[in-house]
Amino acid sequence: MLNLVLFGPPGAGKGTHSVKLIEKYNLKHISTGDIFRYEINNKTELGIKANGFIAQGLLVPDEVVLEMLFNEMDKYNDVKGFVFDGFPRTIVQAEKFDEMLQFRKMPVSLVISLEVNEEELIKRLIKRGIETGRTDDTEEVIRKRFEVYNKQTKPLLEYYRKQKILHSVYGIGGIQTIFENICKEIESEINKK
Repeated sequence: MLNLVLFGPPGAGKGTHSVKLIEKYNLKHISTGDIFRYEINNKTELGIKANGFIAQGLLVPDEVVLEMLFNEMDKYNDVKGFVFDGFPRTIVQAEKFDEMLQFRKMPVSLVISLEVNEEELIKRLIKRGIETGRTDDTEEVIRKRFEVYNKQTKPLLEYYRKQKILHSVYGIGGIQTIFENICKEIESEINKK
């Protein structure tokens, strides 16, 4: 089973490359952002709760995210693996996630970290907000998300580096070139096993 975590700050291209990866490797895409947007748009109890945090640029509490993630994974028993986009976001989430995956005998195979500088990301996200109408893509909320990312999520780089499953990919340039570089990292990991 191939389980990939796509890692990077908001706007790094995780969603874009997830779509391409699921097609190439026949995986199931699990995006906490997509699931939350679905819940928010449908005004479910989880969506209302999550929206209160997301609108402020804050992370949704771990217990809510983990419950949602486990429920989503349980829907797909016959897949070749998963691409996790936007999860985990904290060390605590990563530890609980690892425990769950070890219990299921399906650990994280590798983590791809998309490396993009903050000013480039701000431009991308503001443009995305204008094009898609996403109300959480304003400069004030974006800067708050980077602050939260740098404090709570960026430490995961060292967490996964210690496990020797972290692979960094330069995330500026043409989408196809970046995707090919991601695939090279995946293939090198697959060939080791």
